Amino acid sequence: MYILVTNDDGYQSPGLAALRAVLSEIGEVAVVAPDRNWSAAGHYRKLFDPLRAWEGTLSDGSPALICDGTPADCVALAVMGLLDRKPDLVVSGINLGANLGTDLLYSGTVAAAMEGIVFGIPGLAVSQVRPKDGQWDFRAAQVAVRRLVTIIRERGLPPEVLLNLNIPVVAPGELRGIKAGRLGRRVYRDELVVRYDPRGRPYYWIDGAEPEDHCEEGTDIAAISEGYASLTPVQMDLTSHRWLEELRRWEL
Repeated sequence: MYILVTNDDGYQSPGLAALRAVLSEIGEVAVVAPDRNWSAAGHYRKLFDPLRAWEGTLSDGSPALICDGTPADCVALAVMGLLDRKPDLVVSGINLGANLGTDLLYSGTVAAAMEGIVFGIPGLAVSQVRPKDGQWDFRAAQVAVRRLVTIIRERGLPPEVLLNLNIPVVAPGELRGIKAGRLGRRVYRDELVVRYDPRGRPYYWIDGAEPEDHCEEGTDIAAISEGYASLTPVQMDLTSHRWLEELRRWEL
């Protein structure tokens, strides 16, 4: 396999280096990563500014191409000519923090993998739940990625499918497996914080408590709570097919 690797936390993220390391055991890896953090940027593309890319190194010293664009820009630039051939798979991550349920609407990690689908390349987004002590250990995530990408190599993955993989905070030997499930629901508890500069003009921060997770059976959130890595297939078609039929009865 020829695998394109990127992320949204920036090229110095330890999660990106961990992802490149495990994928290098499975296939040939090319890394094109953003030069800074683009968390929660969604599928933003820089259409009105030039893009630049240059050679650099990841946090572990391995080679990479660094881009001053968004995560989606990194994938688009790579596929449209920065790489000498089309990748077989786009893998984005390992994100520093989960991307569950509603998070997918905001995630730059997922957007980068979704950009591969735009070019007819299947994608995998990998995220890890944030540990409470702040000590990142990606070994369980590497186990799950190795298992999943090996299966993808053997069975194939349609070019219109994106797999969203999340890893709980567990030691490698404690990961119970990978459980497939639908997207769950996260309720954000954001608050608007208003402050004032020295001239009395207001400025704003968006802050708040951690999201409230609805742990419904069969969802990605439930799988994580049970000690499994969650896996959800995602597609670009956002159509509400039930309401499509309803609208056709409206006699528009």
